Amino acid sequence: MNRRFNLLDEPWLPVRLQDGRVCDLGLLEVFERAGEIGALAETAPPGLIAQYRLLLAIVHRALSRAQGRWTDADRARWYRQGLPAGAVRDYLEHWRERFWLFHPAQPFMQVAALAEAEETCDKQKPWAQISLASANGNTPVVFDHSCDLAPRPIAAADALRILLGFLQFTPGGLVKTIRDADKAGALANTAAVMPLGASLAQSLCLALHSPTPTGHEDVPGWELAPPGIAQLRGEPQLATGPNDRYSRLTRAVLLLPDEQGRVQWIRFAAGIALAEDAQAPDPMASYRAGSHGLVRLSFAEGRAFWRDLPALLPDAEGLASQPAAVLGWAANLQFLLGGSEQPLLVAGLASDQAKLLRWRSERIALPAALLASPDCANELRRQVREAEELFADIRKLAAGMLADTLPDPSGKDTWARARSLFDAGPAPALYFASAERALGQVMALLGSGDPDDLDMADALWRRTLLTAALSAWQVVRDGSGRSPKALRADARFYPRLLARLRPLRPTPAVADKEARA
Repeated sequence: MNRRFNLLDEPWLPVRLQDGRVCDLGLLEVFERAGEIGALAETAPPGLIAQYRLLLAIVHRALSRAQGRWTDADRARWYRQGLPAGAVRDYLEHWRERFWLFHPAQPFMQVAALAEAEETCDKQKPWAQISLASANGNTPVVFDHSCDLAPRPIAAADALRILLGFLQFTPGGLVKTIRDADKAGALANTAAVMPLGASLAQSLCLALHSPTPTGHEDVPGWELAPPGIAQLRGEPQLATGPNDRYSRLTRAVLLLPDEQGRVQWIRFAAGIALAEDAQAPDPMASYRAGSHGLVRLSFAEGRAFWRDLPALLPDAEGLASQPAAVLGWAANLQFLLGGSEQPLLVAGLASDQAKLLRWRSERIALPAALLASPDCANELRRQVREAEELFADIRKLAAGMLADTLPDPSGKDTWARARSLFDAGPAPALYFASAERALGQVMALLGSGDPDDLDMADALWRRTLLTAALSAWQVVRDGSGRSPKALRADARFYPRLLARLRPLRPTPAVADKEARA
């Protein structure tokens, strides 16, 4: 294999410029124009997060090489004036030989030893093996009709972007080459969070991790010696830090280019397994309260993401949530800058063991005060909890009403069917969509810090939940029909709903205060 396709020069990274145009750039040009670039333009959520992580590791190592240590004040200066492009360019040129996608000894983010290893030298797999969106083996994906025996070739740039996302988000499971099974990628089953600025340079400043402590090495994979088969057979290793996590070879892959530089086949094996340390979670992973402690935040089917916003917010006791470290770094920078709002990208892939379920990408803007103040965060946490509790009560009452319209209304199976009818109907989505309409205004009021605004936020949220509850009940009522049995069931349960909603109705004093405001 000859040296071909250097990431520094070849256009492969999709970016969206400030004027809205989308184009592909090489790494050198990306950092030269980081202030002109609004954001990365990758459309696959796993690849999008993986590309941001790659750039963050490059910036961190470049700054470490150029000046050693830096402070939040330095980050604030780079945020305003731009990243030190010269330092990044010098770093990339220093490691140019490690950024060849096709290289006989050190291909970028790959394992050249697979070409000679007894277990892999005569085995080829289709490139879809590393595509989280493609069918391969016995894991078909809807609308994907690729064939393992005759995969269509793809461009080198496409293969590179697919590889980066795969290494970060691959679930654990059977591999059966080098080792029987392997650990998951750093972000498997994770809704990863990335703070965003007005430009790519600002986004990288917001998410940039602290300098590595003296005497501690945290280097990305391309700075290490090429891994051998013995290393692939080794025990799982703890990450040395974010740079290691952002570039870990969680699977051993070797892209096999054809004469045109396209990729149709690969070699594939177990990688350098990542061991997890509860004391050093991934910087982009957040944790929410679960049945038995904190669990990593992921995407649930049909669940509006705002319901999990408390997981992104600080908790003084650490019992309700553990927000991603990048949010703390962004909050520190916003404090120095005097920023009032922090846009966030939340993207990733949900999986159940080795089964891929869904991927999503969400964008949301949070007041900076919510990211910095546990007290403000607790107010939003309380209001989200209030919405969840109200929905649970509505679901119970609606299930009772629906059960009354079915044979054997008091039977256990009848209630289970009634709950299923409610869950499958439009009421849950309508309730949470209606509540979300006021969420931005409520968060802005909570973030202002004014006690009067806190009262207004509480009143607005209660009024919004009241409207959402009545709308959800009405759609359940409409779906029940107008039969005598349905009317009797509504007459029986509607007063109970009104009693539950009574605390949400504004008192005369609150109504008068809102009118004056």
